[in-house]
Amino acid sequence: AFIKQYQQAGLQGVLPLYTVFTVDSIALPKLQKAGFKGVLGSLMTQFWAPDLDTPQNKLFVSSFKKKYGHYPSFYAAQAYDSMYLIRSAVEAVKGDLSKKDEMRAAMKSANFPSVRGKFTYGNNGMPIQNFYLRKVVADADGVWTTKIVKTVYTNNQDPYAKDCKLP
Repeated sequence: AFIKQYQQAGLQGVLPLYTVFTVDSIALPKLQKAGFKGVLGSLMTQFWAPDLDTPQNKLFVSSFKKKYGHYPSFYAAQAYDSMYLIRSAVEAVKGDLSKKDEMRAAMKSANFPSVRGKFTYGNNGMPIQNFYLRKVVADADGVWTTKIVKTVYTNNQDPYAKDCKLP
């Protein structure tokens, strides 16, 4: 409803549309099908984008599109990374899940091929990672997606990490 009202109000080109989770790879196919062109050009920030230039991301996006017929969402990217993170930790303890401390240490190291590129975890367990300004565009086939405009934060850490009492 919001995008429709934004478009009907004639705000596209007058007032930039910045969203966080309203416009993503889940919503874009539906918005395109409904003809809500007001979403084109809108901006958002996120730690991941379909056009992020990493080998793992290229493999992930192409495989996802082949299987599901549309671009993956950042939720799918997080799930993909989560499975690789768990796998890397299980491999680090050679399948011995009773080695809980070693498993935790392996997970904290984030030593796996991530779709978002290399990142680490802070002392509070939150990722230290890049964030990107993304813009909604039509790809070469006319399918709406997002593309990276620029990196807005490099190795960004949660500002409250310094206050975290976790060991």
